[in-house]
Amino acid sequence: MTTYVLSGDDESVLRTAVRELLNELVGDNDSSMMVDEFDDAEFSMQSVVDAAHTPPFLTDRRVVVARNVGRFNLADLSPLISFLENPLDSTDVVLVGGGGAISKKLLDAVKAGGGEVRSTSVAPRGKDRALWVRSRAAAKGVDLDDRVVARLVDWLGENSGALDGILDTIASSHNAKTRVRVEEVEPLLGEAGGVPPWDLTDAIDRGDAAKAISLLHRMVHGGGRHPLQVMAILHGHYAKMSMLDGSGANSQDSAAEVLGMKSGFPAKKALEGSQRLGTDGLRRAMGLLADADLDVRGRTGLDDVAVTEVLVARLARLSPSRPRR
Repeated sequence: MTTYVLSGDDESVLRTAVRELLNELVGDNDSSMMVDEFDDAEFSMQSVVDAAHTPPFLTDRRVVVARNVGRFNLADLSPLISFLENPLDSTDVVLVGGGGAISKKLLDAVKAGGGEVRSTSVAPRGKDRALWVRSRAAAKGVDLDDRVVARLVDWLGENSGALDGILDTIASSHNAKTRVRVEEVEPLLGEAGGVPPWDLTDAIDRGDAAKAISLLHRMVHGGGRHPLQVMAILHGHYAKMSMLDGSGANSQDSAAEVLGMKSGFPAKKALEGSQRLGTDGLRRAMGLLADADLDVRGRTGLDDVAVTEVLVARLARLSPSRPRR
């Protein structure tokens, strides 16, 4: 008997991981005879334990799946924790995150019983995300050229769940014995997915207007964000910088304290932006945001996306190459 805990911040990636695990556990058996799933909002953990205690019928093993286990408190989980101390050897239990943070005592009980705790969280950016793409490709028997990995990372944006689909397409259309090149992948890619907000703000902060406008289009068309949502993101970005302007904050930690943040890196970015733009630059940025907000809400009758494009370009032009001291 093995207990598995799977959790992650991308629902589509988590679903894929659960499906792959179930395929591994069930094998060639009839899943309708072997798998008992609990995924509605009404089930109790005692029901899961009762199912886990039930011997398999017409199969050698039984798999019990419980989803959204993060919604259960410690008292609710006590029957399951007790079961894990004396489980049924013929039952595998799959616990899927969701609904909140999973109890540490449950995780400890799973580990103490020799179970596995797996995180499907996707590295948000940089080398870790590229390594994740490459590992998923390798699992499907696909050898990707470095340029293909970089292209897929860019194409995915926030839509991490699209990776398995495109890798399946590549695997089915490519000779497994040769490395896949970017020229072969490009025709298979449709519209790029949305991008995380920090990609847009990073491009603006670098003063790269062309890249920022390209990312804006992906946020609106590929990611489904309304221009007002984009403007809210930008307003929050510059509001943090404005809070630091004149605050006396001069380090990552002091900036985090002013902003009320636990994580230091976003505070460091905000501090660098505040120093780079200075009081006058921040005042101009907030003015541009206020004007654009009125325009999007109908002051001029201009297209929402066009207004946001102009705003992004103007904000990018405010960014000097080095922080002001």
